[in-house]
Amino acid sequence: MAMTDASEPRLTAGDVSVGDTGPEVVVEDLEQGDFVRYAGASGDFNPIHYDEPYARDAGNESVFAQGMLTAGFTSHMLTDWFGLDRIERFTVRFQERVFPGDTITVTGEITDVADGDADVIVTADLEAKTDDGDVVLSGETVARLPSE
Repeated sequence: MAMTDASEPRLTAGDVSVGDTGPEVVVEDLEQGDFVRYAGASGDFNPIHYDEPYARDAGNESVFAQGMLTAGFTSHMLTDWFGLDRIERFTVRFQERVFPGDTITVTGEITDVADGDADVIVTADLEAKTDDGDVVLSGETVARLPSE
């Protein structure tokens, strides 16, 4: 699994506008081993994510990623874009499953910039898609950026 990376951002209010897009995070060619490693890191040992016969017996076409793994890729994009200390809210909705072999691209677009007390509050829509164009996650974030 290879992920793009960016240095710590230091955006201010003057750097953002409605319609701006964030940095893309691309996670290429996910493998079953990625799901196993995430299970170990998160403690989510549901065999539906790493045991192929179990997943098929449960009526699935294959093992599939934990939803929170995709949310983790999305949070990676957010912290690259705004910085961890500036994220105030992060919500997601899981829409489709992610399977071995999928490549996931996470994007975001600013939908609102509102004045706060001494800063601005930025709202952005989030989306994670497969290379086939299937939306696997949608969501929203709110970040607080300093005026200067």
